[in-house]
Amino acid sequence: MTAMGDDAAEAAEIGKHYDERSPIGDEFRDGQLHMWYFYDREDSAPLAEAVGRITRKVTDTLGLRPGESVLDAGCGPGTTAIGMAERFGARVTGVTVSRFEVDRATERARASEAGDLVTFEYGDFMALEYPEGTFDAVLALESLQNAPDLAQVIRELYRVLRPGGRLSFSDFSAGAPGPPDRLAKFMETLRLSRLPSLEQWCEHLRAAGFQIEEFTQCGPRVLGRKAKYIEAALVRRQEIAAKFGEAALSEFAEQHHGFFAPRKDQVGYVIIAARKPYR
Repeated sequence: MTAMGDDAAEAAEIGKHYDERSPIGDEFRDGQLHMWYFYDREDSAPLAEAVGRITRKVTDTLGLRPGESVLDAGCGPGTTAIGMAERFGARVTGVTVSRFEVDRATERARASEAGDLVTFEYGDFMALEYPEGTFDAVLALESLQNAPDLAQVIRELYRVLRPGGRLSFSDFSAGAPGPPDRLAKFMETLRLSRLPSLEQWCEHLRAAGFQIEEFTQCGPRVLGRKAKYIEAALVRRQEIAAKFGEAALSEFAEQHHGFFAPRKDQVGYVIIAARKPYR
């Protein structure tokens, strides 16, 4: 099989991974399949609100304006893309390799007043079909981590941005040293082949031609608050079990068991904003 064929096969496997996990995750997190943000142990925010904080923190770094064209690369079940259209009046195209996520996102868009500003498509962000310079901005919430070839996907996102266009993303990063077996379980659960440090993430962007404009490391309030996630998720356990069944919920929990294996400081969480240089 060629390298391109290998990448396509890997994308299909990633899509299957999310098709299996997204339905329950979609229900738990209100269509936002990314991490949470809790300020401290006393923070009583519902899970959807805590997840929404990450959505806002990352999307706000894009500085979106009405009418701008945005690519949501790895869009999940659509809540984030629809939110950008509603908040900023942006035109958003969401791309994912999960058939479930395309269907669920499209359903959400139909129910939104900003639905005519949002489109969801099945596609691989390793090889986008859009012409060079199509988008004003690109958002990638925890999706770059799953790219078979990280350098290639960053080059592709750079290609579809106009000169002066912006990229903002969030993702996991290497944290403090810790038991390697725990980290291996975490990476296996999320199908991660790499875990760059903050500086390595920045190096990948610079290698593609991006200029770094802002970055932050907020791991202690993200994976460092995993106990708060469990507490918030348990509030809705009976409701989710009633909808999907105990067997499905138990399987979902088992699939994510390794996610909680690392020590709370062993995995960081970065938010980075960058720009394609103006001509």
